[in-house]
Amino acid sequence: MKIAITGSTGFVGSNIASVLQSSGHEVIGLVRSESKLPWETKLVDFASEDSISSALEGTQAVVHCAIANDFNRLLQDRDFAYDSFVGMTSRVVKAANKAGSKPIYISTDWVMDGTTHLSLESNKGNPVNFYGFLKAMGEQVVRDLAPANGAVCRIGGVMGFHQTKLDGPRSQDVGFGYFVTSLVNSLSKGEPFAVWGGDQVNKIATPSLAAEIGAQVEKVAARNATGTFHLVGDDAVTRMELAKLVCEIFNLDASLLQETNPPESELFPAPVPVDTSLSNVETKKILGIGEKSLRSLLESLRIEYEAGLPTKN
Repeated sequence: MKIAITGSTGFVGSNIASVLQSSGHEVIGLVRSESKLPWETKLVDFASEDSISSALEGTQAVVHCAIANDFNRLLQDRDFAYDSFVGMTSRVVKAANKAGSKPIYISTDWVMDGTTHLSLESNKGNPVNFYGFLKAMGEQVVRDLAPANGAVCRIGGVMGFHQTKLDGPRSQDVGFGYFVTSLVNSLSKGEPFAVWGGDQVNKIATPSLAAEIGAQVEKVAARNATGTFHLVGDDAVTRMELAKLVCEIFNLDASLLQETNPPESELFPAPVPVDTSLSNVETKKILGIGEKSLRSLLESLRIEYEAGLPTKN
């Protein structure tokens, strides 16, 4: 298939692009500025539906990963925030419809309010902060504009390594996304690692591997699957449970783990959902996916860490 990706310069997008390319698909990264990437790129004006549509000609699917991640600006400039998420998703989906391309929207477990354990794919969410709200609005755009062929793919606690930048993902935040890489980097140097806790932290999630997400996106595209999917691992864990299992898999010293509240400077500028765990039972049934235990995903991550290549579980 010929598959376009927005946000292919980012952490999740670069992993999806790398996996799709290694699986034999023709990948096109839609970019705002000239970028040297391991896949073909096309310059696009994301403010123009026509520009996006022109770039999508001949593609069978477009994976929409791109987001604006300056959270303070999103909070301070509501027009910018709305257009960067909801407006851009609307333009991408309308352009996909015009080009005859399947829209696949990458969403987040933060659309949930954090009060439901292992939320089902049918749960439309109840966001407690502006980021979750904007992503939930993007999901609804897909449901409204592409009811017959659109796919919403929620992800959470993404583990792995950036495929186009040497510095990799950013360090630990109050979510789960960059937690494992941060922990491995610190403990590998013999440095203590603070596992954040407290009231303003995402405490429970269902982590997955960025490369595994890419493999499951490929299934969504190849099967022309529609609806909402949870591209997550099988196990819901706390941050400390995850930290201890990482130490076991990577042969790291768990005595270096410390539980503390995050520094004031690292707090998210809004409420944070406590339990964002997602059920993947229906997703696995539809996509024909087998067991995806957290242990097996971490074992794949260790191989990836040693080889420097994305590894599908």
